[in-house]
Amino acid sequence: MFRALKTSRADDRTVAVDLIQLTDDDLAPGDVTIDVEYSSLNFKDALALAGKPGVIRSYPLIPGIDLVGTVASSEDPRWEPGDAVVLNGWGIGEEHDGGLAERARVSGDWLVALPAGLDPKRAAAIGTAGFTAMLAVLALERAGVIEGDILVTGAAGGVGSMAIALLSAAGCRVVASTGRPQEADYLRGLGASDIIDRATLSGPGKPLQSQRWAGAIDSVGGTTLANVLAQTSYGGTVASCGLAQSGELPATVMPFILRAVTLTGINSVFAPRAIREEAWRRLATDLQPRLLDKMTSTIGLADAVGRASDLLAGRVRGRLVVDVHG
Repeated sequence: MFRALKTSRADDRTVAVDLIQLTDDDLAPGDVTIDVEYSSLNFKDALALAGKPGVIRSYPLIPGIDLVGTVASSEDPRWEPGDAVVLNGWGIGEEHDGGLAERARVSGDWLVALPAGLDPKRAAAIGTAGFTAMLAVLALERAGVIEGDILVTGAAGGVGSMAIALLSAAGCRVVASTGRPQEADYLRGLGASDIIDRATLSGPGKPLQSQRWAGAIDSVGGTTLANVLAQTSYGGTVASCGLAQSGELPATVMPFILRAVTLTGINSVFAPRAIREEAWRRLATDLQPRLLDKMTSTIGLADAVGRASDLLAGRVRGRLVVDVHG
């Protein structure tokens, strides 16, 4: 028997979330069974636990888009019992049972070996948020955006916190945009050189504005992303990885055709294995453990539903690790 959070649809409008006991017979199809140690609470997970549409494709389902654990059994020759593994993306917690459980069964194709020197709890703290941030940093590096001011929006959130720490470690001068001025010391502690109020970016603006950013990592979307593009310097690159404000982009082509700005999309769900392995290698070496611990809080499996509402309301900074045995 193992514990799991399971979502089910009671009717067209109501989603129930229950902490229940399951057996291996209840596990999803797959060729690798994992004893899960940790998961995490991401924006998608919070939406799913709150019963919001757009994340879970079909019910009933175990949410949780991250998991870290140990292989219990495997029909995939690449994985053996005892292997420490990480999994984020590939539809877990959306259309395949996810990590908010003590046990999971998945495809071996989705797994990445836990990098040497990275313990399971810190890997869960990194999770999808850190993985996404690392993909965005790699995109800026490939574009040659390594000097000048780099803007990070949604700075106090999971992706933003990770992005600041990673960019600062790479020697960039990071400017953090946040609507939570009380988090200024926290953001500076992660490596932000300057902090701006998100209100300066969140309203409608001109198609072209004063050039301020060599590059940016945006998890907000909407008019914020439009303004970031309008303020990006000639030849700069903006990595888009979220839509906390909106999925709309009320912008013009002017930053692209007059300033040669590049907008690159970051998709952490279906990133190929080679990119996943590169990102996790870099995360294991580039992210300072003390900064990761600084942005991390730990909760038990039973606490996840209650903290989901806090996350959606912007009352959570950094990362929430879920100890599935806690």
